[in-house]
Amino acid sequence: MTPNAPQSPAGETTPTTELPTQYAPAEVEGALYERWVERGYFEADARSEKPPYAIVIPPPNVTGSLHLGHAFEHTLIDALTRRKRMQGYETLWQPGMDHAGIATQNVVERELAKEGRSRHDLGREAFVERVWQWKAESGGQIASQMRRLGEGLAWSRDRFTMDEGLSRAVRTIFKKLYEDELIYRAERITNWCPRCLTAISDIEVDYQDDDGELVSVQYGEGEDAVVVATTRAETMLGDTAVAVHPDDERYRHLVGRTIKLPLTDRSIPVVADRHVDPAFGTGAVKVTPAHDPNDFAIGQRHDLDRIEVLDERGIITVHGPFQGLDRFEARSAIVAALRAEGRIVAEKRPYVHSVGHCSRCRTTLEPRLSMQWWVKVETLARAAGDAVRDGRVTVHPADMAQRYFDWVDNLNDWCISRQLWWGHRIPIWHGPNGELVCVGPDEQPPSGEGWTQDTDVLDTWFSAGLWPFSTLGWPEETPELAKFYPNSVLVTGYDLMFFWVARMMMFGLYAMDGRPPFHTVAFHGMVRDEFGKKMSKSFGNAVNPLDWMDKYGSDALRFTLAKGANPGVDVPIGEDWVQASRNFANKLWNATRFAMMNGATVEGELPPASAMSAADRWILSRLNQIVAAADVYYDDYQFAKLADALYHFAWDEVFDWYVELSKTTFFGGGQQAEVSARVLGEVLDVTLRLLHPIVPFVTEALWTTLTGRESVVIADWPKDSGFSDAAAEQEIGLVQQLVTQVRRFRSDQGLQPAQKVPARLELGDTALAAHEAAIRQLLRLQPEGEDFTPTATLPIAGAAVSLDLSGTIDLAAERNRLTKDLAAAEKEKAQSEAKLGNGTFLAKAPDEVIAKIRTRLAKAAEDIDRIKGQLDKLPVE
Repeated sequence: MTPNAPQSPAGETTPTTELPTQYAPAEVEGALYERWVERGYFEADARSEKPPYAIVIPPPNVTGSLHLGHAFEHTLIDALTRRKRMQGYETLWQPGMDHAGIATQNVVERELAKEGRSRHDLGREAFVERVWQWKAESGGQIASQMRRLGEGLAWSRDRFTMDEGLSRAVRTIFKKLYEDELIYRAERITNWCPRCLTAISDIEVDYQDDDGELVSVQYGEGEDAVVVATTRAETMLGDTAVAVHPDDERYRHLVGRTIKLPLTDRSIPVVADRHVDPAFGTGAVKVTPAHDPNDFAIGQRHDLDRIEVLDERGIITVHGPFQGLDRFEARSAIVAALRAEGRIVAEKRPYVHSVGHCSRCRTTLEPRLSMQWWVKVETLARAAGDAVRDGRVTVHPADMAQRYFDWVDNLNDWCISRQLWWGHRIPIWHGPNGELVCVGPDEQPPSGEGWTQDTDVLDTWFSAGLWPFSTLGWPEETPELAKFYPNSVLVTGYDLMFFWVARMMMFGLYAMDGRPPFHTVAFHGMVRDEFGKKMSKSFGNAVNPLDWMDKYGSDALRFTLAKGANPGVDVPIGEDWVQASRNFANKLWNATRFAMMNGATVEGELPPASAMSAADRWILSRLNQIVAAADVYYDDYQFAKLADALYHFAWDEVFDWYVELSKTTFFGGGQQAEVSARVLGEVLDVTLRLLHPIVPFVTEALWTTLTGRESVVIADWPKDSGFSDAAAEQEIGLVQQLVTQVRRFRSDQGLQPAQKVPARLELGDTALAAHEAAIRQLLRLQPEGEDFTPTATLPIAGAAVSLDLSGTIDLAAERNRLTKDLAAAEKEKAQSEAKLGNGTFLAKAPDEVIAKIRTRLAKAAEDIDRIKGQLDKLPVE
């Protein structure tokens, strides 16, 4: 590229460049992304000799759309893969979506309801066809939104958890687990959703504090009377015992006897069980084995009957006056009946307690006895824990490892069956005489009268647990599997540690001969609003990231998210932060445009250090340090520190210091200007490459224009050049010290940044002498005239700067303003001291109020010192 003519300080000439005067993201981003995809930059070659780097996308639900959590996570993954691609790795960012069993079935059922029909009107096969139709027409809108964000996914390898290949993987591992006796069928208590009509796993339960009622009820009469407390009075119809602790003297005489169960014609035994806490409540508990997991265990130990009183929709089934009532209607009716019989000993209403809700539809769940399929997790979970303990898998940040161990070391057997129609149907056939046959992917199911396939489908997380290797072609031995398994890293939120990470670890180690699914798990936090509150539509603080991308550009959103990404920590975000990131993108654009207008180039070798100015050598020395820092932060997943370091280097050091220091050189022209133009081109080249993984669009537009090369996507990642110049850093550090202090003084005196002031610079033989022209330009200091009268002299760094402020400010007005500010600060200080000296106030005021007053006192004291200093520095009239 031929350098353009230098820009004159007065702006008499306006050289043209290949960059428009303003950056318009909407005009740039879409075309750039399609070009990247068309050129195949994001595709992965399994036969490449390059070292592999693979990451799977946490598959979003096919029902979903891009939310800030997706944008946050995907930005981090994209940044990692873009950098590794630039470093020469064969990168695979594996795309795909999850079939989201319950969520997708709910969507289609709602569509049917609008037509006045249910899935049962269609039948199973027709309903599943309808879901596939919905998926083809409406599912997957998130994929186009991900492209908007600039995600470098290998789109030709896009996968769906119900694809034939992934279905084959599901059937293969199910059969292997079944034959190894790690999958079994049993009747147990599960979390049941009366709305979705299916069991769900423990990790799909959302607990929240609800207002309920706690009633204490007398069972039995006279000496046989026992008081039990319950929040679910309707379940007493299914009680089959009362349990007490065997060492509780109060009830020892009742153990082994029976007592009358109120509102029924049944008597139930009193049993002794060490599960009961004698110090809690009355020390006696009702036992309902069919409707409570703890009671189920007690029932097993004491061979108690299991009486189901609620059906799948939460309706009372027991014959009698409550039959047919909804569970909540029955609760009120039963309490009223007990009250009428004088059985209520105490009532507490409202009684706030933790209640489980379905994470999909928010319905209050019911513990319910049902026949389900289970994975026996003991050996699988132990292997998942050992892989982290022995170092095969690294958890980042390290303090997350203990949370992981707490989970996998105490994992209960996993209920994998769901009473749905959409999903991977369980590959078990039931025979006419109770036979069970597991059918693998290449096997024919048994035929003949009476043979039927199990009606349940698998938990969505079952297929998601195979994601790191099923997407690579397993169970076949594919080149992709050989190249990219194990994956290099998994980037995911800590909230998926239990849902997904543990499942992938168990299945990966089991299916892949002890090889874990990834070498590293990098956990990030959750995106929250600017006040740290969880984002939710119900809170009114939810944000559609597409709105911010439309308004500020995708790079602005990405940079904001990266700046908040401290490992494992939640991320607050507000619109003003995105706006600030947009300003950064504009600064990159404008500064690069200015640089190119003044001849910045990447052509040819860098000039020797002896031909460079101190500013040239300083910025190259700092550039090499930022390259090293970027590598450290990337390798440690410290995205916030990375973005912050790059931001301040680009804005503060390159644009606000180096470019400004070099302007006098550019304006002067000649060989030194050519040297600085080459240095500036080098600095921009490297800086844009360092920034590219986080802000890919603006850096692509700028870098390709600056360099004339194909794409920064496939450019080399910057390496340590070995350049270091401590003397230049010290010299420019003195310039920065002087300029900063004089700027602060100017601001304290109320001078506008562009206001020119006569000044005398006494730089002597210091290193500052060579920079007088640049210092004057940076500080808007005019040469001293014949009538120069210094009103203030600032000794700085072995030099002195004398300023003549006469005629530049209204001294009387400025003194009056500062005097008023001083009076206000002194009043604030006196009021704060009075409150903090009041013993009565301190005894009653909350700690946070007292802390605020102490903060105000400290600030008032600082303001007083600052204002007095400004008054002292005002010239004498």
